Amino acid sequence: MMAPRGAFIVFEGLDRSGKTTQVQRLVQRLEADGRAVRLQKFPDRTTSIGRMIDSYLQTKSDLDDRAIHLLFSANRWECANAIERDLAQGVTVIADRYGFSGIAFSAAKGLPFSFCLQPDTGLPLPDSVIYLTVNPEVAASRAAYGLERYETKDIQTRVRERFDEVANEVQRRHGNIWHTIDASGSVDDVQEKVWAAVTSTLNADFPSMGRLWM
Repeated sequence: MMAPRGAFIVFEGLDRSGKTTQVQRLVQRLEADGRAVRLQKFPDRTTSIGRMIDSYLQTKSDLDDRAIHLLFSANRWECANAIERDLAQGVTVIADRYGFSGIAFSAAKGLPFSFCLQPDTGLPLPDSVIYLTVNPEVAASRAAYGLERYETKDIQTRVRERFDEVANEVQRRHGNIWHTIDASGSVDDVQEKVWAAVTSTLNADFPSMGRLWM
């Protein structure tokens, strides 16, 4: 008898919204519960494509907006097989960002929404998306803000607006997998909200893997 499929849970949000902290806490909580779990960060800066993205984000190089959008998507595709393999073996995969960020950030720069969706069509579909929302002014007050290319209040404000469009598109195509959580409270308060949102997902009996935007 095959092991039940693992859950695929994605965290999204503005820069410095607390994603990394909440991802780490969820991973630790699942490990403490005896679950097999793996963290997947996007961009994955360990690959050759990821290193190109890292250079761009640190403003060490410049690329056309369409080119960098496609590189972000390619970075997700080169990790897709490993995600599907682990899920099939019963491992829960927690992703720190995914294709939804790619759409929101690129659309915020003026690229057409339809163009931004297209390269990710067919990627593994998350079972749950946890979107941490925070006021851009609050995010800007947090440690290490401004070290990377997109960490300005103007860009983050536009990205937040595009995330609303992304959430609507997810709802239209994939149903109720998107969970918006106010991340302006304490770390512990946000953690409990995250846990409440993912509990039903973790305990679900999953069907076969769905496909993003299909």
